[in-house]
Amino acid sequence: MSENKLYTLIPFFVFVAVFLGSGIALDNFYQLPSPIAISVGIITAFVLFYKTPMKDRITALIDGCSDSKIITMCLIYLLAGAFAAITKAIGGVEAMVNIGLHFIPVAYLGVGIFIIACFLSLSIGTSVGTIVALGPIVVGLAEKTGSSMGLLCGALLGGAMFGDNLSLISDTTITATQTLGCEMKDKFRANFKLAIPAALLTVGVLFFMKNDATNVALDLSEKTNYILLIPYILTIVLALVGIDVFIALFMGILGAGIIGLVRTDFDLVGLANHTYLGFTSMTEIFLLSMLTGGLARMIERQGGLAWILSSMRSKIKTSKGAVFGIASLVSGVGICMANNTVSILVVGNLANDVADEYKLNRPYVASVLDIFACIIQGILPYGAQILILLGFTEKKLGFIELVTHGYYFLFLLLTTLFYMVFFRKEVQTV
Repeated sequence: MSENKLYTLIPFFVFVAVFLGSGIALDNFYQLPSPIAISVGIITAFVLFYKTPMKDRITALIDGCSDSKIITMCLIYLLAGAFAAITKAIGGVEAMVNIGLHFIPVAYLGVGIFIIACFLSLSIGTSVGTIVALGPIVVGLAEKTGSSMGLLCGALLGGAMFGDNLSLISDTTITATQTLGCEMKDKFRANFKLAIPAALLTVGVLFFMKNDATNVALDLSEKTNYILLIPYILTIVLALVGIDVFIALFMGILGAGIIGLVRTDFDLVGLANHTYLGFTSMTEIFLLSMLTGGLARMIERQGGLAWILSSMRSKIKTSKGAVFGIASLVSGVGICMANNTVSILVVGNLANDVADEYKLNRPYVASVLDIFACIIQGILPYGAQILILLGFTEKKLGFIELVTHGYYFLFLLLTTLFYMVFFRKEVQTV
């Protein structure tokens, strides 16, 4: 494609500028709802593409919003939200935390917190939720035991992003697999090869960095009912054995609901309300996904995505180079957007086209897309995860000290780059 179509990307740049600019101006990247920012980009597209008949512009927007991949993604978001809300309502999060902390010697709190955060984030599919659940506990433990707050908070941050990247119900996993058109279980297996070595290396480092904290007895006797872990385990196992994600999530919701009803945590009306609360918790990402799909389709109809692909093709000579191009692109967008899910949404369609062009292994590409988005999100000083965690410390911990203890991100980056460079046979499909 010889004609320069850079101008067709202006609506996307406007979206980035509004999202990034408002975050800097308000000192909070989440104060302006992201669907409003993408709406400004859509309005810009309608104005910029004035030569195209209004009917065609509207049709392109609606086609993009109603794309089967987008709708599938949105429905999964709703189920994931309901699952998270109901399991939290029955005390599943507190139970998981307390059960884990029962078995951790104080000297190895760093290792224990990292492992608990890994399992919790893997189970609930959100790094922010994991940090919100564990953050106050971790800060309190650091103060009570005299342990390094930087070490413990760094372990929590790394463990939280482990599940955000790998979990089958994470919005980043859902987005990456749907845009690349691959199965979640296949992406999990490809991602597992990269995340697990990084996690094991992190455990090793944290183990040898044991502190000399006073051996304080921790009273964690409340809510240690192992039954509350059943919904998490059920959902993970069903998804891994190949059961459709809709069924896996539904069974998890059903299991959590039955436990709540039997334990009288709520009645049927309460269960319905928790389910709806979970739905509404996904409103922002639901709308953002639909509107991003609409804007992407409008830009695609104007030749913008084809122009980017053509420009990348002129610089990329090999399939390995194509993967590095995708990794670089999602990293750059991630720095601008400060949101790993949004980054994957923005780059996803282009990554899909690149995968077609170079016959790339889609689960592998989805993993790379997700990994680099999560690495960037985990080290951004203005990312939600770091802002929330630093807020819990009440200025007792600085950004630099926190990030320097984020060993998981370093090992995940090194492991992924090593794999990208030396394991060429698994880059392309046979």
